[in-house]
Amino acid sequence: MTDGTPRRAQSAPEFGELMGKMFVPEQVARAIESYQPRPSDVIISPYGKCGTTWLQQTFHQLRTGGDMDFDDISRVVPWIEPTIGLEIDINAEQRAEPRGFKSHLSYTAIPKGARYIVSLRNPKDAFVSMFRFMEGWFIEPGTVPIEHFFEGWKIGGPEGGGYWDHLLSWWEQIDNPNVMLVTYEHMIETPEDHVRGVADFCGIALSDDLLALTLERSSLAYMLEHKDHFDDAMNRRLSERRCNLPSGSDSAKVRKGGVGGHKKELPVEIADAMDAIWAERIEPALGFADYAALDAALRARG
Repeated sequence: MTDGTPRRAQSAPEFGELMGKMFVPEQVARAIESYQPRPSDVIISPYGKCGTTWLQQTFHQLRTGGDMDFDDISRVVPWIEPTIGLEIDINAEQRAEPRGFKSHLSYTAIPKGARYIVSLRNPKDAFVSMFRFMEGWFIEPGTVPIEHFFEGWKIGGPEGGGYWDHLLSWWEQIDNPNVMLVTYEHMIETPEDHVRGVADFCGIALSDDLLALTLERSSLAYMLEHKDHFDDAMNRRLSERRCNLPSGSDSAKVRKGGVGGHKKELPVEIADAMDAIWAERIEPALGFADYAALDAALRARG
């Protein structure tokens, strides 16, 4: 990938190379270190493709009473890790209180001293969503088999451990009053409870009008209608400069939503591999035989 012609990755190793250019470890570390948390700050930190953008929009609508005057949701609810490359002042004041941020860090790695909202999602759905998200942006569609992509996904990024360590680290904080854990599936099934829960956790007074407006503007239909607000425009432009990607890639974060989509797309071999990792990593630590059991347990806590 050195002839100067803009192109997307056409193999898993090339994809890994582009990720290294996009998220320079030293810059990511410096961005995390430079953030100065306030006790009132809210950091939304699910694993990738587990409901982050949805939570950003819900939070921002609640704290502003419906602000949509932004070009990228991560401009008003900044993503901590790439702020150096994006030249964003992570410690600046924001449009409304409380300040809000996005991250994909585990509890182990995230700066302490704020409050945290983390949505958990079936790893099979999260994986398929991530694969489709990268196709057409960093990966030339049809060139990288999903089986090859899985080999990198199951390990995770520079932090290591991937989905599994992220889940374990946040579950350990389930009784921490400064941590709100929810599941993506529960959010979909009970959107009103989801909005009320976020408002209560963030200390935002919730009127009937604000509830109705937030439900409307955090709905899949509304976010699809305004998907240019949720297409990672800042990072897409950065990726075109750093990784020499073709301009105008499809980086939309709001796509299908939903639950169980992996059943139509996930090869049996990958599904079995995920079940094996769950049995090895998650069940002994948390006592849940599968994700459905974890989801049910979290809902039962109320």
